[in-house]
Amino acid sequence: MKETQEELTYHVPVLLKESVDGMNICPNGTYVDVTFGGGGHSREILSRLEKDGRLLGFDQDEDAERNIVDDPRFIFVRSNFRYLHNFLRYHDIEKVDAILADLGVSSHHFDDSERGFSFRFDGALDMRMNKRAGLTAADVVNTYAEERLADIFYLYGELKNSRKLASVIVKARANGQIKTIGEFLEIIKPLFGREREKKELAKVFQALRIEVNQEMEALKEMLTAATEALKPGGRLVVITYHSLEDRMVKNIMKTGNVEGKTTQDFFGNLQTPFKLVNNKVIVPDEEEIERNPRSRSAKLRIAEKK
Repeated sequence: MKETQEELTYHVPVLLKESVDGMNICPNGTYVDVTFGGGGHSREILSRLEKDGRLLGFDQDEDAERNIVDDPRFIFVRSNFRYLHNFLRYHDIEKVDAILADLGVSSHHFDDSERGFSFRFDGALDMRMNKRAGLTAADVVNTYAEERLADIFYLYGELKNSRKLASVIVKARANGQIKTIGEFLEIIKPLFGREREKKELAKVFQALRIEVNQEMEALKEMLTAATEALKPGGRLVVITYHSLEDRMVKNIMKTGNVEGKTTQDFFGNLQTPFKLVNNKVIVPDEEEIERNPRSRSAKLRIAEKK
């Protein structure tokens, strides 16, 4: 069956021009898009490359394979971007000219009721980006200790009532496994006031998604590998959507590590592998937000390897 255009471009690229411009593309360079998704950013990168240019696109989600670009300059890597270092070695690539990461979850994932990313649909409590991976959101909800659940909701969802939330879930699961989104919502909805319900539920689902997909650990590994993989003058270009990932990106660009630990030389100068290209974060304009509401919280940061 021939795919529709909508299926092919399920991910409307955020800050497309700004991010690809930020990569400072040289027509014969080697580039990596670690979040291939619908291929929107990758297509734009390829349009700026000549025949000796190369682009690697990473994505762990099998749905992304439907969007693979048929182009001899393009290599698709079906893997989590945390393995950036391994796959660059596998393809005999020592250093690259720029790395792009768009850390947002595509609307395609939220709109697919079977994937369990959204509280708008009933379905299995799943949330795995890689459907071959083991742990699901149902596993987290049904097996994690109360204290660990509370920590996840507090750290990854920044929910003030994380302890109460964990306690209610643990009490409910004593009467039987929580398997569907509908069952889960029935348990947690009474904890949130009507006026803030959607915002708070989004935070709960975000926290579970981050835990299921080990997003923070994967991001840390990718950013560390990216720092090593870039040539001098190479660019790291990252679009973030929530404060946790943005903090890690900001830290690595300012200090060379995700914790933000500073080291100084003998003269007191900050030791860092990067210099910032934009001191002020780039955000979408009103027109883009109207066209693509998921871009509302996007922040673009660009750094250059010294």
